[in-house]
Amino acid sequence: MSEEALRSTSAAATSTTEGAPVTTPAQSAVIVQILSTVLFTFLAYMTIGIPLAVLPGYVHLDLGYSSFIAGLSISVQYLSTFITRAQAGRMVDTIGPKKTVMRGMLACVASGVFLVLAAWSSELPWLSLSMILVSRFCLGIGESLAGTGSIIWGIGRIGATHTARMISWNGIATYGALAIGAPLGVALQHVAGFSSIGFLALALPLIGYLIARRRPAVPVVRGERLAFRLVLNRVLPYGIGLALGTVGFGAIATFITLYYASHNWSNAAFSLTLFGGFFIGSRLLFANSINRFGGFKVAIASFAVEAVGLSILWLAGSAEVAMIGAALAGFGFALVFPSLGVEAVGLVPAPNRGAALGAYSVFLDLALGITGPLAGLIVGQFGYEEVFLFAAVGALCAVALTLSLYRRSQLAKE
Repeated sequence: MSEEALRSTSAAATSTTEGAPVTTPAQSAVIVQILSTVLFTFLAYMTIGIPLAVLPGYVHLDLGYSSFIAGLSISVQYLSTFITRAQAGRMVDTIGPKKTVMRGMLACVASGVFLVLAAWSSELPWLSLSMILVSRFCLGIGESLAGTGSIIWGIGRIGATHTARMISWNGIATYGALAIGAPLGVALQHVAGFSSIGFLALALPLIGYLIARRRPAVPVVRGERLAFRLVLNRVLPYGIGLALGTVGFGAIATFITLYYASHNWSNAAFSLTLFGGFFIGSRLLFANSINRFGGFKVAIASFAVEAVGLSILWLAGSAEVAMIGAALAGFGFALVFPSLGVEAVGLVPAPNRGAALGAYSVFLDLALGITGPLAGLIVGQFGYEEVFLFAAVGALCAVALTLSLYRRSQLAKE
């Protein structure tokens, strides 16, 4: 984000509906404000992560459906998020992020309810699968509302100068929850059965809703609202880069457990934990790299590392080598969203930040929604390894695109 854009968004972010300024929190309190806000993202993604390592196997092995249907059962969530992301951005800009987050938590609660119903109807595979698909659709709505709302809520509390930090910590909450949730879901299914996953997925966002009700809201930034079409056009190339890099995460999230099972390897859920753990480590170690080197340079390096990790997964001859590939992919993917996101959000005036973030995030949802069924088709024709080759090629294409965007931005400054 350019200095001029940062100054303009900071000025708008500190205005209120009554015109009184909002004081930027002291630097020592910023991290506390961030953590108290990304809590809602964490709870939403715990709801996503808990069934993540269990659901493909449940659909494919227990219910008896194909790998394509197993991939589709995961991707319905991302397609739902894709459909609702634009509305989530507008909702943040109009009714405020607090109310948006609360509605997102309730959608996640509904997802947990349908997951319980899916477990209870396992004797009827078609009904159980239907309940799973409805659950995933509700979860996608919850992810869209809670994820977008939490970021803008946090920016409203700490100031727009901390946009990159807020996005980064939101991602830490996201993938930290996935890293914890995946093995937790496997353990829960082993100890208490599939229905226990649904009950926990119901309880966590309910807690989040009750906490959000007690948290202070931030003022809605007033100003001209750009048509979503115009916002989307501005962030389009950045979103395409995000989508190309997200294919790798989609492939790992959807098929890593079945990939391990096809080789009779154990500890597939631990690969998801490593992905999430190295994702978090990357964001903690290189938290200031975007401000220091710029979003484009960080994105190029991130895509390259992710491509290496995905290539290792493609060529892996053992579970341990595959874990190294998953860890590197997570390490590289970590800074993709905030690095390109800072550049994308800086393209619009402050009153449109929610819309810009929603439009940008649409491409993540689109990539994840397409990856599941497409990867399922690749598996059917070639095998699980080639899914990760396909994802590695996507990451390399993202490198080329980001290089082009960087050169264009440099020419614009001259």
